[in-house]
Amino acid sequence: MSRFDMEGAINFIREGDDFLIVSHVQPDGDAVSSLLAAALVVRSLGKRCTTAIADRVPPKLMFLPGSDLIRNARTEEPPGRLYSRVIAVDCADFSRMGMAANWIGDDARLLNIDHHPTNDGFGDVTLIRPEAAATAEILHELVTAMGVRWTKPLAECIYTGILTDTGGFRYTNATPASLRIASEMMEHGASGSRIAEHLLERVSLAHVILLKKALATLSFTEGNRIGWVTVTRSDMEEANAQSEDLEGLVNYPRNIEGVEVGILFKEVDENKVKVSLRSAGAVDVAAFAKSFGGGGHVRAAGITLHMPLQEAVETVVGGLRGLMA
Repeated sequence: MSRFDMEGAINFIREGDDFLIVSHVQPDGDAVSSLLAAALVVRSLGKRCTTAIADRVPPKLMFLPGSDLIRNARTEEPPGRLYSRVIAVDCADFSRMGMAANWIGDDARLLNIDHHPTNDGFGDVTLIRPEAAATAEILHELVTAMGVRWTKPLAECIYTGILTDTGGFRYTNATPASLRIASEMMEHGASGSRIAEHLLERVSLAHVILLKKALATLSFTEGNRIGWVTVTRSDMEEANAQSEDLEGLVNYPRNIEGVEVGILFKEVDENKVKVSLRSAGAVDVAAFAKSFGGGGHVRAAGITLHMPLQEAVETVVGGLRGLMA
């Protein structure tokens, strides 16, 4: 089966009438905007769809059109009927849907649209393009291939996904194609400056409090090749913070001159830690994360470890030290 089946994807959408569109837990800009773009495409064809994520939408993304209609599958009961036609966007594997998977029927057909190189190819039809800077880029290709009319809301969703996953077009995954698409979206009405101000410039007070606490834990291996910070449960409580307030903290150790891998360890509970990894380029953190059941991209990946915080630090830092020796 082809991992990039555009004809199959178009037929999948045209043949269905009622869809569930889902993305991954702890959604980022690309996840939310790609989900909303897919919903706009489906609805433009006169079809019905329900959008769901097993988490709340980060407040800073609530400016996107349709974000208020996204259902929280973590707090809401599954609907009376389960869905038989599903579109998953920006999910590297089925488990990343979290409790949204409970809304899917056993006999459901699924279209998998994603750009993670670690995507395992789940579903009946796949649109997987690892070289795409964001899943939103693949949605742009789908919209173009289907001949769907561009609108300002659709353009702003695509622009947002690319902007956030390229770090404001600063990361190495930003390609000439990314910039061309962004330019085209602005021609269709996307306000680049407004979106950038909203998503890249403004930060919450909770974020600043967490940054202060995290930097107090900044640590390095010998030679400063690996740098990391930690955030505990009590830190989150004292800052009255949500998961989205952690966004960008991992870049602080990563951006220090000489650091090859930056890490953020977030304590979820006594025996659960979420690990974010960022590479300067020489180390494939996606491959490293996959060895622990995680995944992501060559330069940005994540892991969930079921162990105490200190043990997680020793495990990950020790594993990277051995890999980089």
